[in-house]
Amino acid sequence: MTTVTFAGCGDAFGSGGRFQACIHLRDEALAAPVLLDCGATSLTALRQAGLDPGEIGAVFVSHLHGDHFGGLPFLILDGQFSGRAAPLLIAGPPGTAQRLTEAMECLFPGSAQVRRRFNVTVTELSPGHMQTVAGVTARAFQARHPSGAPALILRLAVGGTVIAYTGDTAWTPAIAAASDQADLLIAEAYYWDKPVPHHLRHADLTEHEITARRVILTHMSADMLGRQTVHEAARDGLVIRL
Repeated sequence: MTTVTFAGCGDAFGSGGRFQACIHLRDEALAAPVLLDCGATSLTALRQAGLDPGEIGAVFVSHLHGDHFGGLPFLILDGQFSGRAAPLLIAGPPGTAQRLTEAMECLFPGSAQVRRRFNVTVTELSPGHMQTVAGVTARAFQARHPSGAPALILRLAVGGTVIAYTGDTAWTPAIAAASDQADLLIAEAYYWDKPVPHHLRHADLTEHEITARRVILTHMSADMLGRQTVHEAARDGLVIRL
């Protein structure tokens, strides 16, 4: 059984007072929980949800915008100051290693070169390829969302559960492919039907065939919050079991 906790499910701008993207996955098949994205507010989001950041074994990053990966420097430094010993694995698009170093040096100069009790290892996921990281088999698809590096749609096999995650993207057939017969699709629904460059609308999800068994919407702007949707809508602190 996989437990999915939406510690943060909001957009970049805190619409509705929600934390940025931070989705916690726990499964008995994994040695440690993993995160889907780690936005800048993630440490607070995890603690608000009663989850220990020090337990996180790996972070899968969809793309390199601050509301999806900006919490990594804080997660690493929190581990350093709390005496973490277990390694931390980060899997993200090409360019993740360099961008993480730059982010750490920008926010905390000198922090990227500090020797710690635990190793931070970055694995870069290329669209069209499959890799296993921290016991999770990840297949990456190309998203349509400029971020200075390829943005990814992810299909993760966690134990016996398949979870697809759009990250941020305009509609692309890769969404249907990544979520084909998945147990869960976690999908951006930034706006209801207004065309917004590089982002997914609720209308896109209703106009195309999605074969995932369950769909939960995230990354909603103020335009979306409070609307009656065809699919389930996430909220900070939502816990589901698959």
